[in-house]
Amino acid sequence: MSKVVCPGSFDPVTNGHLDVIERVAVQFDEVVVTVVVNPNKQGMFSVEERLDMLRVATKDLPNVQVDAWQGLLVDYATANGATAIVKGLRGANDFDYELQMAQMNHKLTGVDTLFVATNPRYSYLSSSLVKEVATYGGDVEDMLAPHVHAALLARIAQRKAAK
Repeated sequence: MSKVVCPGSFDPVTNGHLDVIERVAVQFDEVVVTVVVNPNKQGMFSVEERLDMLRVATKDLPNVQVDAWQGLLVDYATANGATAIVKGLRGANDFDYELQMAQMNHKLTGVDTLFVATNPRYSYLSSSLVKEVATYGGDVEDMLAPHVHAALLARIAQRKAAK
């Protein structure tokens, strides 16, 4: 049985993320979408909120599970029986960064990293850019699942009201 880990911050999950997850789910028996927690970064959404958004977004993919991890991703992969890490790549800048990480991960544990080219429809998308555009009133509705879009707008309104 093939099991892979598909990591990210998913703050929030975009349609680009979901496209990669859906495509990977067709290729492997089990996909664990893993919210990687960076204690040095404060996200717009809590880890639990991101997990909930991912669970709703992937509910129709029976072989996809959602989890969170803080620490070395390869430790998570080996502890959970994953044979590979799958990363979506938007372009050359992503590749340069991800290749170095993939090589380090392989050196540490022997776990391979597989790269999936992002669908060109989503190659410009990043969670950071979506949050920034939405914060300034730009329309990002078609870049996110409806429940994620609603959560993003609600969080931005909440933050503006608190100022």
